Amino acid sequence: MSNTNIKPTEGEMEILQVLWEKGNCTVRDVHEALNKKDAGYTTSLKLMQIMHEKGLVTRDTSSKTHIYRALINQEKTQQQLVNKMIDNVFNGSAARLVMQALGNKTASQEEIDLIKQYLDKLENK
Repeated sequence: MSNTNIKPTEGEMEILQVLWEKGNCTVRDVHEALNKKDAGYTTSLKLMQIMHEKGLVTRDTSSKTHIYRALINQEKTQQQLVNKMIDNVFNGSAARLVMQALGNKTASQEEIDLIKQYLDKLENK
């Protein structure tokens, strides 16, 4: 099964964020990183087993403690999810998405400078 068209759930995305940041992890590593007070270890384990079946992660079972790593690319996954959100929520308007995002969160001066640099690059293409 190709994993390029799989859309991770919200819970799966949280686990993927940990795996993308930390690399190879045990279920305990992921569970502790998520620091979920309302979810037990077995919930994290079950979700990661489902993710393995779906092709989102791979696991090394050569030792007693299984090691998981993300199989899907962070940048491509984020791009697919943003494109889907632009189409479904913002009627295809990337500008509306950006304005909504900047209106909801306070951007640091560093982030604003990066956005300006990016916009300048787009204008000069």
